[in-house]
Amino acid sequence: MIYLLYYLIFINIVTFCIWWIDKRKAKHDKWRISEKTLLTFSILWWRIGAIFAIDTFRHKTIKSRFVRKFYLIWFIRIAILLIYSLLS
Repeated sequence: MIYLLYYLIFINIVTFCIWWIDKRKAKHDKWRISEKTLLTFSILWWRIGAIFAIDTFRHKTIKSRFVRKFYLIWFIRIAILLIYSLLS
């Protein structure tokens, strides 16, 4: 169980760093990490790192379509977890 915790901490740090790298590239007008990649990291792994990155860097907050997708996926994931916990 402790290894799962370490894994989640590690993957959230990686997700946070990917968002940070994209924000730095955006400021310097360089090639960017695609929104699809950012969303994929946020979907596949738990999104705590991505949420901290959005709040810390104020990154992607203007793009309402992206933000809607981000939080819709979060809501769906929580709903699935709640349904799963109720059925078990």
